[in-house]
Amino acid sequence: MGSEAAGMGSEVARLLEAVDFAARKHKEQRRMDPEGTPYINHPIAVARILAHEAGVTDLVVLQAALLHDTVEDTATTFAELEERFGAAVRRVVEEVTDDKRLPKAERKRLQIERAPACSRRAKLVKLADKLHNLRDLNRCTPQGWSEERVQEYFRWAARVVSGLRGTSAALEEALQRLFEERGVPT
Repeated sequence: MGSEAAGMGSEVARLLEAVDFAARKHKEQRRMDPEGTPYINHPIAVARILAHEAGVTDLVVLQAALLHDTVEDTATTFAELEERFGAAVRRVVEEVTDDKRLPKAERKRLQIERAPACSRRAKLVKLADKLHNLRDLNRCTPQGWSEERVQEYFRWAARVVSGLRGTSAALEEALQRLFEERGVPT
């Protein structure tokens, strides 16, 4: 096996390690959709959007996409991520993680405010995360959500995305189409 093939194998193994880690961390969690979809489907979909729709091959970005909700939504620590996946992955996950100790409105405000200053890697994860969440909202309304709450999420997401512009034409165009379908100004 050539060194390029060996390197590719180790990248695939490292990507699968992130899938396995995220699946174990999120194993008891479900999405808010009426089907109660296993939560792990979300980070996998975010990574798939990055690879398939945006052509991302950066292992750090793909691992961070798979791990992006582990600290926010499970008992995972940033130190644990760094130990398992390295400092670069930890930094990206840190950039996209909300501080759950803050009130929800403050977390949402900070996402809008901080988006423009994020690294390119974090911006890619944020764009794919928003794209998957918005597609999911279009597919079905979460239990307990009114149509107005869905529309408000779209309006908020558009404000976050405006701070991420210039990162990925493919992802931004897909998001723009969703905003236009919903009549959300961008």
